[in-house]
Amino acid sequence: MEHDLTPATLAELRRPRPYPAVSVLTPTHRREPDNAQDRIRLRHAVGDAKKRLEADPAISRERRVEVSRELDRALAEVDLTHAEDGLAIFAAPGEHQVWTLARTVPERVVLSDTFLTRNLVAAHTAERPFWVLSVSADRVTLWSGGTDRVVEERTGGFPMTRPGQNFDPERRQRTGDSPSAFRDEDTRRFLREADAALGRVLREHPRPLYVTGPQAALAVLEGAAGAARGAVHIPRGGLAHGTPEAVRQAVRPLLAAEALRSADTVSRELESARGRRDFAAGVDEIWQSARVGRVRLLAVEENYRTTVVDAGDHLEPAGDGDLDAREDIVDEIVEQCLETGAEIHFVPDGALGDVEGIAGVLRY
Repeated sequence: MEHDLTPATLAELRRPRPYPAVSVLTPTHRREPDNAQDRIRLRHAVGDAKKRLEADPAISRERRVEVSRELDRALAEVDLTHAEDGLAIFAAPGEHQVWTLARTVPERVVLSDTFLTRNLVAAHTAERPFWVLSVSADRVTLWSGGTDRVVEERTGGFPMTRPGQNFDPERRQRTGDSPSAFRDEDTRRFLREADAALGRVLREHPRPLYVTGPQAALAVLEGAAGAARGAVHIPRGGLAHGTPEAVRQAVRPLLAAEALRSADTVSRELESARGRRDFAAGVDEIWQSARVGRVRLLAVEENYRTTVVDAGDHLEPAGDGDLDAREDIVDEIVEQCLETGAEIHFVPDGALGDVEGIAGVLRY
């Protein structure tokens, strides 16, 4: 299942496909007992997609069989033991993808000539992804992090180990990560090579970066004037050989502090905008401004969701059983604002005070 939504990946997902491009979205759950029905709901959603393929006279039998086969392949790849809050399956002739989302999604099946990406984009934006580089004298590990998860990254040459080194505990105890180990030219060269590999990753996947390791190792990287220079340094050794949970705990205080600083900055910008009259609030007002590209900064409370219907010139709350209800209007707004270059901030619930869940600063 996919996690990392890069600009290149998003552009590829958004390109037109031969009809039908099928999008299957379903909420999932991380823990018992809520996750007991996830597998059944997912199979029902895929079954619904196949029924729609059967019922559409514009789809040839050959293409229907091909896309149904791709849906089956995608379903076989789903690993719900690592489920988050939502799942997206994309299938089209000759291809399929499975994405796990750290943000809930409405249950939905869509047949179109493009994939439905707005929920994926909003989830990725809300997750605030980051990198952690953990260094030692004999190993450098790259970790991919999000709101409440850290996983080891095994691309871009990572993890890196020094050629000819072994990792038995007795050798590590003798040599360790003492300051003298980082005065060795072979060790310094190894760290510079890791820094260069990191630079290549960051060019493809730019994110905030944290670097962990002994102070002597951090000094080598700072002096190298490469990709790790200027990153947030955490002087803690052992994490290059550590667990994802240990890495998450090491960076968690810094992430929490950054989230508070970001929320304070957003609050000040919104308050200032009120005085200048370039302030908008509420889902209808924000939607109107987003459609014409007026939103410069968008603030959304993390768990704010609302269901509306489009009444033409404005949005209205949806009633029970309304067939035209738009359950993911907030995700639509987020994607639209990103398309027009707006700055997006997800803030803690209640942070917007008297505003109902969503507010923005306008360009004009």
